[in-house]
Amino acid sequence: MKNTINDYISFISNNKTERECVQAAVKMAEELGYKRLEDTTALKAGDKVYSTVYDKSIILFIVGDEDISKGMNILGAHIDSPRLDLKMKPLYESNGIVYMNTHYYGGIKKYQWVVHPLAMHGVVFKKDGSRIDLKLGEEEDDFTFAISDILPHIAQEQMKKTAGEFIAGEDLDLVMGLNTTEDKDAGKKAILDILEKKYEIKEEDFLSAEIEIVPAGRAKMLGLKNDMVIGYGQDDRVCSFTSLTALLETEHVNRTACCILTDKEEVGSTGATGMNSLMLENVVAELVERLGQYSGLKVKRCLQNSYMLSSDVNSALDPLNMDLYDAENSSRLGSGVVFNKYTGSRGKAGASDANPEFIAKLRKCMDEANVKFQMAEMAKVDIGGGGTIAKFAAFYGMQVIDAGVAVLSMHAPFEITSTYDIESAKSCYKAFLKME
Repeated sequence: MKNTINDYISFISNNKTERECVQAAVKMAEELGYKRLEDTTALKAGDKVYSTVYDKSIILFIVGDEDISKGMNILGAHIDSPRLDLKMKPLYESNGIVYMNTHYYGGIKKYQWVVHPLAMHGVVFKKDGSRIDLKLGEEEDDFTFAISDILPHIAQEQMKKTAGEFIAGEDLDLVMGLNTTEDKDAGKKAILDILEKKYEIKEEDFLSAEIEIVPAGRAKMLGLKNDMVIGYGQDDRVCSFTSLTALLETEHVNRTACCILTDKEEVGSTGATGMNSLMLENVVAELVERLGQYSGLKVKRCLQNSYMLSSDVNSALDPLNMDLYDAENSSRLGSGVVFNKYTGSRGKAGASDANPEFIAKLRKCMDEANVKFQMAEMAKVDIGGGGTIAKFAAFYGMQVIDAGVAVLSMHAPFEITSTYDIESAKSCYKAFLKME
């Protein structure tokens, strides 16, 4: 268990963006003999391949003994997390302070992002096609970034506002430096000079950049018993890591095994790298073609006959806010992997409601593998809810259910999980990949 948790902490500490997660997944897979799908011409049972989508999503396969048209066992998790993104024209100076202008991504409580050490991760593409990778503000003995807030002594009017109002989205701007001269915009010019000399980035290069602002620093063990993990992006990299390692530790399967690490879930799975696209169908078509006897019908049968665990987190019961939860139907830290029959909100809006036949099959699989699990939903019916990628997989007709790790303080800059649940999720995923 210790190695898995240490590896997990390293993974989420070092990989805080989709691109970083995909790059790490490719490295881990290739070290175990996985080949790039596009570099192959023919595949057979036992072959291991992967395909990336714009470097922000990745799909991996172990080809099974059974005909692909009979379906796959799929683990699907997302590798994007709530954060701040730099705007296309981010740099400006105001009254002697230089800022970077941001736009928040996903569901955040804006007030949680002020006066924390923040880091800048991302890529810049120049007009000549060259790429510059950035990771600034992470070194303990180096600089960091932050968003300022007003002092309590003069915050009387601010404190009268609701939590959703007192920090505006347009005020989540990153402090970058100072202008200590009489020259207007000298501070901005100094920052641009550093960017060009040290990183070869000019101001216009931000037009073709993808730079994410994330909490700085490493994830850590939480509590005197070392039985919890606190860190950024555990929604949903706790399920991404365990899904990926479950696949990589699997050697032979009857039904083809698949792991999808996808982008854009936090904003509705939109775009070419999200699950609400033809990404999965296109890559499966390439796989089927290399297995021989390609047909559109075979691709459709493969997807329709597949089983999928939508490997996503669930809200953990919070004892300090019990009025929000139906205690008997809530997931608890330290009680094992969570199966969530339906997500959505209130009247199951936006949900993928798993079929009981499939749940019974999973119960049998978990019991035979001695995996402890819990069944839960997010909160009380009228409180709210959320969605996952499950409904986009169900679009193909496959059997799918959400299965993941309970998280306390979900979507905060630092989230809390149980080490037992992390191990339980990995064991669940490994058992599922072998399920007939």
